[in-house]
Amino acid sequence: MKRWNWTKCSDPEKNSSAGWVQVPVQDGDHAGPEGESSADWSQNSPLTQTPTNQNLSPISLFDVAGTYSEGEQVLESGNSQEESPQTGDSVASSKYDDTPPRFRPLAEIYDSTVPLEPRELLLVDDEPTSFEEAVTYKEWKEAMEAELSSIEKNSTWSLTDLPVGQKAIGLKWVFKLKKDANGHVTKCKARLVAKGYVQRKGIDFEEVYAPVARMETIRLLLAIASREGWLVHHLDVKSAFLNGELQEEVYVKQPEGFEIKGKENKVYKLTKALYGLRQAPRAWNARLDKVLKEIGFDKCAQEPAVYKSNKAGTQLIVGVYVDDLIVTGTSEKRIQEFKERMMKVFDMSDLGHLSYYLGIEVTQKQGGCVLKQSGYAKKILKFSGMTSCNPAKWPMDPKLKLTKDEQGECVDSTEYRRLIGSLRYLLHTRPDLSYPVGVLSRYMEKPKISHYQAMKQVLRYVKGTSEYGLRYETGGDGRLIGYSDSSHASDLDDRKGTTGMVFYLGSNLITWVSQKQQTVALSSCEAEFMAATAAATQALWLRNLISDLLGEKPQQVVLLVDNESALSLMKNPVFHGRSKHIDTKYHFIRECVERNQICVKHVSGELQKADIMTKALPRYKFESMRKMIGVEDFEGESNIKGESVV
Repeated sequence: MKRWNWTKCSDPEKNSSAGWVQVPVQDGDHAGPEGESSADWSQNSPLTQTPTNQNLSPISLFDVAGTYSEGEQVLESGNSQEESPQTGDSVASSKYDDTPPRFRPLAEIYDSTVPLEPRELLLVDDEPTSFEEAVTYKEWKEAMEAELSSIEKNSTWSLTDLPVGQKAIGLKWVFKLKKDANGHVTKCKARLVAKGYVQRKGIDFEEVYAPVARMETIRLLLAIASREGWLVHHLDVKSAFLNGELQEEVYVKQPEGFEIKGKENKVYKLTKALYGLRQAPRAWNARLDKVLKEIGFDKCAQEPAVYKSNKAGTQLIVGVYVDDLIVTGTSEKRIQEFKERMMKVFDMSDLGHLSYYLGIEVTQKQGGCVLKQSGYAKKILKFSGMTSCNPAKWPMDPKLKLTKDEQGECVDSTEYRRLIGSLRYLLHTRPDLSYPVGVLSRYMEKPKISHYQAMKQVLRYVKGTSEYGLRYETGGDGRLIGYSDSSHASDLDDRKGTTGMVFYLGSNLITWVSQKQQTVALSSCEAEFMAATAAATQALWLRNLISDLLGEKPQQVVLLVDNESALSLMKNPVFHGRSKHIDTKYHFIRECVERNQICVKHVSGELQKADIMTKALPRYKFESMRKMIGVEDFEGESNIKGESVV
């Protein structure tokens, strides 16, 4: 018989009905409050009884834990509860029964629980870390079986003996929860991954590089589609790397938990790639490139991950990011034909109109589209512990002066870098954060408490602007216009300035840069001259890419600068004492102007949109500049007229 120390309950009838027996207090036992005697209540422990429901799973136990009200605890064998007098009003009731759970047999509690599916209990980051953990859940077992089915269906390997002199590469299960834009779990994904880190170059693999579309290119495609009124579609290739054809001879061990009985010593010879192999991305990209060219697509010279096709007066553009394909063009009929043809070659998912891509939420409407990362911004706030912080109106105080030699304690550099990396990915739709995040990135080696406090200010700003993003509108002249600006000697450590630039296709912002300059400038004119040269390289790439995609003659790019002296230096290739020391590479802007590839013009400082990329601005000027560059609040509705097409 188990012994349970407990104070006298105010309701003896409930004690008796629950199977408790009052035992006289022995010498040395404690007394109750105000001299009231205590008693030992003993019972055959309900935790040791066999529940009447024989089909209970571990999932139901979690629900049991959720039935206890605040202040109630489950008694465990051998534990004691300090005396706490209770009244009838203070006894909290269970959501299943008026009787507190501590006075009910465990079998009765089991019977009153509501069965839950494992997926209902999975949290945001609740993913198995091992095969042993995953195999206890039906969903993950089914996911592993589906992965092996895809491998077998694709004729990826064949069972054989390991040849003499060869080594078999180990395999590992990796588990991932697929989520939608709202963070809801949509799928349990199990991936069988090869331990590619043991491969040897020249023996197990040769080349490994595979191109993906740059984020600037993705935004450019969306801007072009919005301007022309095209819809953008999304395709996902299932188990894409399994389609890559290997050129090397590679053997892998049998996957954990799925060894063939009686043939445990055999290995698999790969005919196609597996995830984790060093050459897998390149093999998949080569296969996709071959298929797209066979059906009439040409690779863009300026962007190897973008393909175009002009046929019968219609135009189609495909952007590739590993296994994600975005498709847009003039003809919805041709897009549908493209989907059907690709699905005959690969096992693909047609995700319809583009709505979520690489963490970016896309809302397509008849008047254009909206890009934002509100879900990702909230995720950053969650893992940084800033979910409940007070929002800030602007990300960085212009009076703040940071250096590497700041006084104060050092902070965790790993956590600091993690937050910087997360914020940098948020920059894909938030150009207003470019300068503060860029400045904080300079102190990742040895961050101090002052740097971390500045980081918290940025996170507080993200808290208040998580629904902000960009909008791309239909119409416009489609001219490529850039703004170039620079700060002079703004870094207190080495006195280098910061280059800032933004580029628009019509009224749609497609690319921006805030970057520390590589050379110390001796004057603001020199700093602006170097910034304009950096902007010229970006302008030429965008100019040629747009021409390649649309089949148009390359247009002259307008570059707006707010420094008259720098403009004179760009337009007039004069040689004088104040510019003779400038590095040759920065004179590239002069050549672009001479060839009429770029037209440099003056813009007033109040209208210089790149100013927000070069310095921390006062609150009201920052808010004005943020609106000027095109960053807006899209909470509730997208601010774009027209019916949704998604």
